[in-house]
Amino acid sequence: MSIRCFIGGTVALGAVAAGTAGVAGTASAAAPAAAVAVQDGRAVQDGRGGHEHDGHGHGKHGQATAPERVLTNSALVRASSELVESARRHGNQRVTMVIMERAGTIRLVVRTRESGPQTYVSAKAKAYTAVAFGQPTSALAGNETIKQIPGTLTLPGGVPVLYKGFPIAGIGVGGAPDGRIDEAIANDVLAAIGR
Repeated sequence: MSIRCFIGGTVALGAVAAGTAGVAGTASAAAPAAAVAVQDGRAVQDGRGGHEHDGHGHGKHGQATAPERVLTNSALVRASSELVESARRHGNQRVTMVIMERAGTIRLVVRTRESGPQTYVSAKAKAYTAVAFGQPTSALAGNETIKQIPGTLTLPGGVPVLYKGFPIAGIGVGGAPDGRIDEAIANDVLAAIGR
């Protein structure tokens, strides 16, 4: 590498860092950059320019962003309680439930007493499959393509949580001796979330 390439790269890096490098299709270098921070769940402007936001993902000047829908903490509490009750009603099942958001973040794991370690693996894969494909895992059982995707599991026991028809989370239950029992428990949890 020649010294000229090194100096040229350093100057270019310095120009980008200083905000003086222009890029076609973006704001000019003379326009101040806007920074948005999140405080108490609301987007706020830092005072350096740009658009103000109303905290719901909508820009004040016609700019719009789509907020990511997530389950509330109270919905997760209801889900947790319902898992334990539903597992009891279905014959004291030793199961694990995983609730995974659309982004792949696990929001909740609940295990009933004496559930084995494999139940977590199964529940996580079912939750992932349900949210990824927006359908109950039992409806995907015959899909050979989905079965080939790492991390998926098409056994019954995974159901999606939908918001306006779009999957925002997946509920996976694993550990019952019959996947239909896992799915019945997952559907009970889904109903509790919707209350």
